[in-house]
Amino acid sequence: MDPASQDINLNSPNKGLSVDHADSQSDMVVEGAVGNSVNPLPPGLTEEEAEELRTELTKVEEEINTLRQVLSAKERHATELKRKLGLSPLNELKQNLSKSWQDVQTSNAYKKTQETLSQAGQKTSAALSTVGTAISRRLGDMRNSATFKSFEDKMGNLKYKVVGPRGNGDAVGSPTDTTPTQENPPF
Repeated sequence: MDPASQDINLNSPNKGLSVDHADSQSDMVVEGAVGNSVNPLPPGLTEEEAEELRTELTKVEEEINTLRQVLSAKERHATELKRKLGLSPLNELKQNLSKSWQDVQTSNAYKKTQETLSQAGQKTSAALSTVGTAISRRLGDMRNSATFKSFEDKMGNLKYKVVGPRGNGDAVGSPTDTTPTQENPPF
């Protein structure tokens, strides 16, 4: 590579690439450029003014094309640098999501919602605790009631009639006995 033909501008998208000066932008066909012979002049515009506007339009369109090429080269260069740094699109997405989540968590709306939900959870917990205590108390009261005692006695008598005395732990179970005992619960 001939050093004289290298682009040494550090901000250039063609940094280190050879530049062919024979290829100039002026040889390119410019989209939208208008010629004298095809379009008639608008009213109130002289031939000189129209020619001046066409020249300016051509220059602007050439600048636009040049800027597109520069932007494309810069994007390729940025992609290459990211690749060398190990930054993949997936990593960038993760970083963006993480940053967004952090921004959400520090927002006032999120903090207020979190406080409200925390208070609601505390109130719900307190209410459920109160309900549990009330149910427990009611079950204790019911167990001490005469009706429950009578029912418990009847069930005890029925168990004694069905199982016999060994159901109360009076008899020692045999090794083949599959009935669970206190020492050998089913679970």
